[in-house]
Amino acid sequence: MKKRVIIVTDGDLIAKEAVEEASRRIGGRCISMSAGNPTPLNGSDIIELIKRARYDPVVVMVDDRGNTGKGKGEEAMGYIIKSPEIELLGVIAVASNTKDVNGIKVNCSIDKYGNLTKKAVRKNGDIKKDKIIKGDTVDILNDIHVPIIVGIGDPGKMDGRDSLIIGAPVITMAMQEIIKRHDGI
Repeated sequence: MKKRVIIVTDGDLIAKEAVEEASRRIGGRCISMSAGNPTPLNGSDIIELIKRARYDPVVVMVDDRGNTGKGKGEEAMGYIIKSPEIELLGVIAVASNTKDVNGIKVNCSIDKYGNLTKKAVRKNGDIKKDKIIKGDTVDILNDIHVPIIVGIGDPGKMDGRDSLIIGAPVITMAMQEIIKRHDGI
């Protein structure tokens, strides 16, 4: 049976802690070793860790460390998405202040107040006027089919509204939205 996977396009320390907490809250498993700035593992290594995970869904992090080209995070993400060994539920596209990127159109976003919107959000979690998330680790998604893309601001931050202290509610809601849309709830 294929493992169900959610990918988060951020991997710094604060994001890692928020993703770990959100994964616990949804009953999933975070592959903490995928965290890093940039992503320390390649796609093949991440797939092996996903296959060994005991809970479902499995959440992995990818990060390009601000690289506007195809960095280590995007390379790993492309490998994971194309792997026949997993079932991709969706991607949480994290907004950043990276310049000179195309960005990706989201299905929806969760703003810093926990509101679901059809628009994109900025790094601080404020709603934009369009549906394009700009981030350093999202452009590859323009070339790969992904079932659901949910945008959020910076995990664990967003003016303290996604803090680990309060249970990382924004990234938790983003994971729940992916599961809900995938399962047709």
